[in-house]
Amino acid sequence: MPSVAERWWLVVFRAGWRGTRLLPERVAYRLFDLVALLAHTRGGRDVETMRANYARVRPELDQAASEGLVRAGMRSYLRYWCDAFRLPDRSAAELAALVRCEHDEPVRADVAAGRGQVLFLGHLGNWDTAGAWATGHLAPVTTVAERLRPEELYAEFLAFREALGMTILPLTGEAAVFGRLVRAVRAGAFVPLLADRDLTDTGLEVDFCGHRAAMAPGPAALAVSTGAPLRPVTVRYEARADRPPGPAGYRIVISFGPQVRDPQQGSVADRVAAMTQQCADYLAQAVRQHTQDWHMMQPVFTEPGPTSPRAPRAATDEWTPRTSGHRG
Repeated sequence: MPSVAERWWLVVFRAGWRGTRLLPERVAYRLFDLVALLAHTRGGRDVETMRANYARVRPELDQAASEGLVRAGMRSYLRYWCDAFRLPDRSAAELAALVRCEHDEPVRADVAAGRGQVLFLGHLGNWDTAGAWATGHLAPVTTVAERLRPEELYAEFLAFREALGMTILPLTGEAAVFGRLVRAVRAGAFVPLLADRDLTDTGLEVDFCGHRAAMAPGPAALAVSTGAPLRPVTVRYEARADRPPGPAGYRIVISFGPQVRDPQQGSVADRVAAMTQQCADYLAQAVRQHTQDWHMMQPVFTEPGPTSPRAPRAATDEWTPRTSGHRG
């Protein structure tokens, strides 16, 4: 039986999906930007976790610069939600204008040859826009999503992403998910997997931005099992030159990393660990360069870290449900 809080957030998300699409674009994005600033001021567990994660990856910043980065991170995160709520109404032309690709030539060559792709993603930028665009411009997308609570919310997220053309498999609750991913890769699909946070007890410890962190071994394990190329991919926001400055004037940049090298020596576990570390190294560069677009509001690092640059505010409750950051 869903709790009162879960029921409340279901109402909020349904209102967001419907109401945001009725507003003029600039009004909608300005409203979400104001919510981001309010959430940053109010604080709470999610904001404090983002602050602590940012302090780990950008230790050189002073207090003022660090706090400005957290504020920018909240604005980027709420931009993601406004994007997501409005995404079903985007035309093909509008969707194409929202995306710019980097280093995609090898990927397109593989797709033309019928080779499936395994992609290691972090919680950067807007994954939903990237997935919808890739389905229409590169190859069918199959991925895994965390089963959210309440179940009705998960069902609506599932319907939303499938309406964009993606195939979504639940992280838990169904058997043989890995086998279905294997078949999808062998059929030539794109399989992007959010892997910069471990959602199970099988995560691998890697070096990430100078600290130990737990990441998911799934992408590397899938690549080893299928022989398909494994590439790290990052997504970030950038201002659009064809729009006036403001919350509505952004698009995403999808940047494909080089194919990860499979050592092809040692045990499968050793190969998976080495490939996951290569992905973590690539992701670390992007997180340091575009920290505000790393929407990480859950603990990532496995070792005690430095004190947050700013003392926690009095507010200790969360401003978002526990679905925040669980966009996989």
